[in-house]
Amino acid sequence: MTIYLLDYGAGNVRSLVNAVCKLGYSIRPVESVEDIDKAEKLIFPGVGAFGSAMERLASTGYDKALERYIASGRPFMGICVGMQCLFAGSDESPGVKGLGLFPTTVKKFDSTSKSVPHMGWNSTTVQQEQDGQPWINHAGEDGTRYYFVHSYAVPATDQDWEFGTTQYGEERFVATVRRGNVFATQFHPEKSGWAGLKVLRSFLECDNVRTGAERRLPSTPPTVDRLTKRIIACLDVRANDQGDLVVTKGDQYDVRERSADGSDVRNLGAPVDLARKYFEHGADEVTFLNITAFRNLPLGDLPMLEVLKRTSECVFVPLTIGGGIRDMEEPDGKIVPALEVAGEYFRSGADKVSIGSDAVYAAEEYLASGRKLTGKTAIEQIARVYGAQAVVVSIDPRRVYVDTPESAPTHHVIPTTTTGPNGEKFCWYQCTVKGGRENRDFDVFQLVTSVEALGAGEILLNSMDKDGTNSGYDLELINHVRSAVRIPVIASSGAGKVEHFEEVFQKTGVEAALAAGIFHREEVPIQTVKTYLRTKAYQVRALEGPL
Repeated sequence: MTIYLLDYGAGNVRSLVNAVCKLGYSIRPVESVEDIDKAEKLIFPGVGAFGSAMERLASTGYDKALERYIASGRPFMGICVGMQCLFAGSDESPGVKGLGLFPTTVKKFDSTSKSVPHMGWNSTTVQQEQDGQPWINHAGEDGTRYYFVHSYAVPATDQDWEFGTTQYGEERFVATVRRGNVFATQFHPEKSGWAGLKVLRSFLECDNVRTGAERRLPSTPPTVDRLTKRIIACLDVRANDQGDLVVTKGDQYDVRERSADGSDVRNLGAPVDLARKYFEHGADEVTFLNITAFRNLPLGDLPMLEVLKRTSECVFVPLTIGGGIRDMEEPDGKIVPALEVAGEYFRSGADKVSIGSDAVYAAEEYLASGRKLTGKTAIEQIARVYGAQAVVVSIDPRRVYVDTPESAPTHHVIPTTTTGPNGEKFCWYQCTVKGGRENRDFDVFQLVTSVEALGAGEILLNSMDKDGTNSGYDLELINHVRSAVRIPVIASSGAGKVEHFEEVFQKTGVEAALAAGIFHREEVPIQTVKTYLRTKAYQVRALEGPL
């Protein structure tokens, strides 16, 4: 069987290729119109903007080839933007026509009552007779979730081609479509763990998607929003003194073990092995933070690229990479733009890139310019090409205590229940750069509102005061940021026991919580956290067995 993948050059398709190979199939990239014409099965994944995808299809002639392919009756599967392109158009790119297989227009989620993008694990309710094929192996049960990451969706209106729908807040949208030889998902099956691989296998194993009469199931009322709280494992990666990459962890960035004969970088395991373990133990995402940066190596030789490539072969949940996502200078003096650096990471298996210090500099310039968007910052460029959901901003603030709000007139001061060293009852959160080693005269409120305007899709919120303390998350900091933005927020720094995860979700409403040391040292296993949250009635993704 000749299976082809249509990659128009945006985002991580390596994980999809690895998922197909994991299922025992081989898949080839489409390199010409002729490849589409001769394909026996075709998968079209997509990320980024609807308009960019359609313009790329039109410029290569792939749009007409896709129309011929679908009309031929051969099996077709679309993923995310690859599904949205099947529709008439999208509010994301007014005036740009889609393939028009379905007459509906893709709409943006309402962000007044929930975070946008819709990011995380959610369930779907099957709306169509499955004809003996286990395309989606459930009907909305709590036990099966898929990974969604999108700001635009097709509103559910009970059309005959709506195969499955999902609820996000007050909005019900189309999660999967199926008509004739066409099957498509808004979620990413290659990033949806074993459940997602089962969906892919259903498509790959079918002899013909058109397996019989398609019958609507009895109409079902809108389901409750089953979006889970995400538990993220974070791996700080650097080279040790012997040149090996290791996962490490330290308090306030001190990652060395002291001994009588000297010191060495604290080694908590090999990055790929630990990432695989966390996937198997139920982590909803894995984040790699490169704290070495490998500044003297050419882009193509960066060790983290190989880590991502190997990890994406065995880990089928979203991968984020942070550290070094900026304009870089090659050893020969050539400047490589941050967009190109990010592209290398995406092609190596990353789903999101995390930007730290450069995001602070960009936000400072944005405010200094009177809030003018130039399109030149790394955040803007990466978000435009790969989508806002692919850009995470990692923030390392620390508290500055003051007597009164008037003591810091240029900053956003909040009251605090934790008094300062001299009895102060107010504080503001100062942004830092270079791994917390340099303070900036810039507060966290100014930063998060600026990067949201620049196009970031998620905030990774660390705390210099809580890092390594195991005393719980900084709830005042998190609520301060959570109230300022409409994009998802990941709480980080301070987790020491399962109760801290419940506390941060209950008291701040964040979408995700991240931890590192307590997972590495197995003081608090990931499944213990999830089991505890489930007893407290939180939606969490259940651990599923392998294929």
